[in-house]
Amino acid sequence: MPIDTSLTFRPVNIAVLTVSDTRGLAEDRSGDTLVGRIEAAGHVLAERVILRDDADAIVAQLHRWIDDESVDCVITTGGTGVTGRDVTPEAVERVATKMIPGFGELFRYLSYAKIGTSTVQSRACACVARGTYIFALPGSTGAVKDGWDGILQDQLDSRHRPCNFVELMPRLMER
Repeated sequence: MPIDTSLTFRPVNIAVLTVSDTRGLAEDRSGDTLVGRIEAAGHVLAERVILRDDADAIVAQLHRWIDDESVDCVITTGGTGVTGRDVTPEAVERVATKMIPGFGELFRYLSYAKIGTSTVQSRACACVARGTYIFALPGSTGAVKDGWDGILQDQLDSRHRPCNFVELMPRLMER
């Protein structure tokens, strides 16, 4: 879909959360990939945090960012699989005002072209939580590239047509 260059780009303030029991900042290649793409697109990295696979800790961090008016969007990487420790989708659901089911569906569609039926093991998801977008991606660098390059780079670009998530931000808290 096209970018309308006659429109002004509006940077989005994005917080990045890596969910992992095994990675620190030095090993967080998927987080690095995501941060690189966010900054290359002209957006602002609001904060970057790494947490263990603990739903309560994830929920607490998400609430901090949702309550922070300087954070427009949160992108998580990791914890979206089907094992017992994978709890990111459950944490996202706990803070959600509205789920965005098409995000996970489109992510798996794009991922299928690269990893085939293994994409069914992904529980990538998205929501709006009290006016803040939250997108949960799997923890591999390939998944981060698929999610950013295939969906988020366009939907977080205010010039993307026919529509994008940025233009909806002022209306997310409507009643």
